Amino acid sequence: MAVSTDQIVVLSASQMDQKIRRMAYEMYENNYGTNELFLAGICEQGETLAKKLAAILKEISPIEAKVIMVPLDKKNPSNPMPENSIPQNLTNKVVVMVDDVLNTGKTLAYSLKPFLDKKIKKIEVAVLVNRSHTAFPISPQYTGYELSTTMSDRILVKMTGKEKGVYLT
Repeated sequence: MAVSTDQIVVLSASQMDQKIRRMAYEMYENNYGTNELFLAGICEQGETLAKKLAAILKEISPIEAKVIMVPLDKKNPSNPMPENSIPQNLTNKVVVMVDDVLNTGKTLAYSLKPFLDKKIKKIEVAVLVNRSHTAFPISPQYTGYELSTTMSDRILVKMTGKEKGVYLT
């Protein structure tokens, strides 16, 4: 989707990069002593953000950050995910669920389902933008930007390209 002239810039490309870098530093601080961190990016934008966080973690820490793509249908999150879409070797590991925007928490709540059968040490949540319209008990440990919006507002996150940034429509 192209950015139009009637959209408000919430975060420029450089501001967004700065927020992502700060989130990576917070992950390192909160998981100091952990050898391995699994960043579970919710399809597309969440996965792109997870890859950016993993690259920064590799640069700033000894933590081996591995990216998992969570194949969730955001339009219909109750659809089952493909079998074996989540690795089995997560016993006693730290998993960070990653998405671009947290609105009501529904997407993240459904994305947790395949991880609940694993014997994970802990699950954390990282989002670039938290709109705080909580309808599900999801609270991020890592937030790039808190943004008060109305339910009719739309947030557009462009992670790559010439129009990279966060926009309010």
